[in-house]
Amino acid sequence: MSPTFSIECLIQCENHLGEGPVWDCDTSLLYWVDSTGPRVGKDAIWRLDPASGDLKSWPLPKDVGAMALRQGGGAILALSDGFYTFDFDTGAVDLIARVDDDPTRARLNDGKCDRSGRFFAGGMDDQEELGICGLWRLDPDLSLHKVETGIICSNGPCWSPDDKIFYFADTFKNEIWAYDYDLATGTPSNRRVFASTAQDTGFADGSTVDAEGHLWNAQVISGDLIRYAPDGSVERKISMPVRNITSVMFGGPDLTDIYVTSMARVSHPAAHDGFEKQTKPQFAAGSLFRIRGLGIKGVPEPRFAG
Repeated sequence: MSPTFSIECLIQCENHLGEGPVWDCDTSLLYWVDSTGPRVGKDAIWRLDPASGDLKSWPLPKDVGAMALRQGGGAILALSDGFYTFDFDTGAVDLIARVDDDPTRARLNDGKCDRSGRFFAGGMDDQEELGICGLWRLDPDLSLHKVETGIICSNGPCWSPDDKIFYFADTFKNEIWAYDYDLATGTPSNRRVFASTAQDTGFADGSTVDAEGHLWNAQVISGDLIRYAPDGSVERKISMPVRNITSVMFGGPDLTDIYVTSMARVSHPAAHDGFEKQTKPQFAAGSLFRIRGLGIKGVPEPRFAG
């Protein structure tokens, strides 16, 4: 690890549940979401121009798990109950399709696009207890397909640089899984455990991959940003300034900057062993962080092709 790398608190945006950073290589802008911001009157979509410092945000009518930029402009959103389009100019939100997970306690959570422009997003039990949710694939023709079931909390979907492996975590099953991936059909198969977090102090949250084929995972509760080698071993661990980090993405002009989101939310519905009782957020919780100087390059984030 480079001895000169730095961690910077870029914006103290106080996100209730910052998640899902997306770097747009075409415009050099960073997008991310505040998943449960609407619950506490906060904007839900955020955009930063790191070069100028210009920051913009948009409200949404309900929780948002993830977003992906569209090739034709605008975005695709995984809101609590389904998939929607979003217009940055007007703020308009239009339904594409609802999912059939239990609407009384399940909502869509983390998501990303594969390199054929399909958008994957999975559900989570909002009580963080039951395996009642699915993993969904939205194709460019806007057809919706369920590709996995029995999930408590979906997190960290991403693909190896050669598109042969799909990574996906169920946070509260303490596992990150690897699947064989067929890019031609968008089908994951042959699920196996890639890494276990059962002995860690944190839980697997959002992930991305780098150009060397390593997987980066943000561990909520522990505040550890972990780089896993392709064989699932821990290659390095970076301790972040706040415990509740949530997701990670490469960005910058040469994709060597690393952006990390976090959450200021302190209440959790389930009494997981790793959750500490908090009455107020840790200092700088909910901020956006940037790591520089590691000399590791990411891969471009695909757009939704529909």
